[in-house]
Amino acid sequence: MNLVDPSFLTGVFVTLFVIIDPPGTVPIFLSLTSTMTAKQRSRAALVAVGVAILIISVFALFGRFILDYMSISLPALQFSGGLLLLIVALQLLSGKEGEMAAREGVNVALVPLGTPLLGGPGAIVAVMLFVEQTGGEAARVSSLVIAMTLLAATMYLALRFAGLIARVLGDGGVTLVTRISGVLLAAISTQMIFDAIHAFLLSWGMLPT
Repeated sequence: MNLVDPSFLTGVFVTLFVIIDPPGTVPIFLSLTSTMTAKQRSRAALVAVGVAILIISVFALFGRFILDYMSISLPALQFSGGLLLLIVALQLLSGKEGEMAAREGVNVALVPLGTPLLGGPGAIVAVMLFVEQTGGEAARVSSLVIAMTLLAATMYLALRFAGLIARVLGDGGVTLVTRISGVLLAAISTQMIFDAIHAFLLSWGMLPT
């Protein structure tokens, strides 16, 4: 009996990595924490990742209950999530991902870093869909947990060493990574929309099973 599904684990990690785009958050993180000391910036990184993982985990555990209570089908969630991710992808491609700033009196580690930058709607929808795809299989459930743990570590390292990453990649490198992520995210979101439409057509009996 396999304890881990490597293919599923890789799919979860890559999809969420592209959606959250840790390298792309580096310039935003640097701008929002520009007045902080190195120790404060490290703490902000830890808090932001913690908040993001907490929000995503809550929806992963109770998202199905919320959908059932509100009579929302999974294909409907998948379709709307695909549209949402497509909008995010277009923002990444057009260079508008940094259009956010810290408001006075607001902890930037919570808002906008923890949510919606890291633990945003796109990541929430994706994780809820992955939970559905596990089908209760132990190997897939463990793979999802491992992927989330690896993602949390990746997000923290990206923010913790944001200054070093920015110096190594340079402005052009960070921009290039962000644009590539935008292209991949656009493809993922389009596939989500196609899958949702296919599921709708199947449920309406318009396609052979």
